[in-house]
Formats: sequence, structure tokens, C-alpha cells
Amino acid sequence: MLILHQLKIFAATLLLCLTATAASAQCAFRNTAFKSGERLSYNLYFNWQFVWVTVGTASFDTDQTTYRGHQAYRGSLTTRGNKRADRFFVLRDTLLCYNTTDLAPLYYRKGALEGKRYTVDEVHYSYPEGKCHVKQHRLRHTGENVYEQHTYNDCVFDMMSIFLRARSFNPTGWTKGYVVSFPIVDGVKRYPAQLRYQGKVNVKADNKHTYRCLKLAYMENENGKGYKKIVDFYVTDDDNHVPVRLDMHLRFGSAKAYLTGMTGLRHPVDALVK
Repeated sequence: MLILHQLKIFAATLLLCLTATAASAQCAFRNTAFKSGERLSYNLYFNWQFVWVTVGTASFDTDQTTYRGHQAYRGSLTTRGNKRADRFFVLRDTLLCYNTTDLAPLYYRKGALEGKRYTVDEVHYSYPEGKCHVKQHRLRHTGENVYEQHTYNDCVFDMMSIFLRARSFNPTGWTKGYVVSFPIVDGVKRYPAQLRYQGKVNVKADNKHTYRCLKLAYMENENGKGYKKIVDFYVTDDDNHVPVRLDMHLRFGSAKAYLTGMTGLRHPVDALVK
């Protein structure tokens, strides 16, 4: 009887795992752009009284690891302001995500120290009965904790998971103005977002090389009053789709990030111009 009971528990557990896997597969997307061990680094600039000033650095690392016992990709983005910038504005942001190896979101966290304000956003994803369930948490700068839970029939993404996913988009046949739409979640809300293709342009990075790039605008409609541009991405026009330059439209000004180094790429850099 004990063996029969254990077999029933095993079968139920296996069924639960298979159901979760099948559900998350509905939000999956084939990764064709990156591999474990990729390292990207950037210089950060801020527009201070009409002058672009070097204010710090950023790094984006991608590694294959495990998350709750399953194989996953871990993506981490860290921004660090320098001492010169700290005199005007403190910038310490750390973003983290875990995705399945076929890019379904599992977890997202953003810890942001901007000025004297420290906030945290978290999203936990699960996929019961073929749906997408999110547990959201926000720590406000006042110390207040806000929690939300929602279940959706469609897939939702955070800004980190959609970045990893978008690198595997195939732009063949895209014309200027082409739009990819998707829902975004943060620590408390869900709202529409989109990537808008804006053509090709050559961009010189801070590693002294010039790359042929696809220009993509990331837009959000958080307040329901229309889409607002958040970031312009310039990604290599090859199979890596590495961001070479980012123009960030922030609520406290404008910032830019320029590529300084990239290692561990999955493909040759065919977008190199010189």
C-alpha cells in the first residue's frame, strides 16, 4: 500500500510538472540570438544643461543556470553612476530576470536607487491550467509594500524578458513603422507596449567600431493616453542583435548608453562596418 501511495504521489507530481511545462510553452519563443556567458558593457552619458556628461557604466550579463530546479537563463543589468554624477544625481539600478531556456518569463526584479528614492518591483510568473499567473510586488520609496495577483489568458512580459525575447525577432521583411505589440507588467500594473521599427543606421560605439544597426523604439502606454517613447535601441543588424546604443527618455532628463565591449557572443559580428 505504501508503494502504491508513493506511485500516486509521483504520478500527480509528474502531471503537475507536465501541465506547468505545457502552459509555459505557450509563452515560449525560440532563442536564436545569445548563449550563456555573454557579457556586454556600456558607458553611460547624461544630458546636463545641454552638455553630454559621462556619468557611469552599465553591464548586461546572461548565463544559463537553474531556477526552482529547472534550467533557465539569468539576465542581469546593472547601472552604476560615478562620483562626479553622484554630486548631481545618484543612479544605482539593478535589474534581474529568470526565463526558461525557451524564453518564457519566470521572475523579474528591479531595484532602483534614483536620487534619494529607492524602489523595488518584483514579478513572479507561473502557468497553471494553460494560463499566465503573476504575483506582483512593489516597495515604494515611502516604505509601503503593495501586492497584486492576476491571471491572464494571454502571455505578459516585463522589460527584461521582452528584451531577451526581442533579440530573437526576425526583422526580414520589416518596413519602417512596423510594430510588434505586447503587454508589459511591473510591480503593480499591466499596460500595452510595443516595439516600433525605425529603419537602419550606422552607429559608432565607444569601442571605436561602427556597426550597421536596426533602430527600434520601445513605447509604453501606461496611463491610457497614448504611447510614450521610453528607449530607442540600436541593435546590430546580424543574428546577435546586440544593443550598440540606447537613447533613454527619462522623467528627469535624457541619457545615452554606448557599447564598450562584448564577449561570449553566439554568432560572428556580421554587422561590423569598420
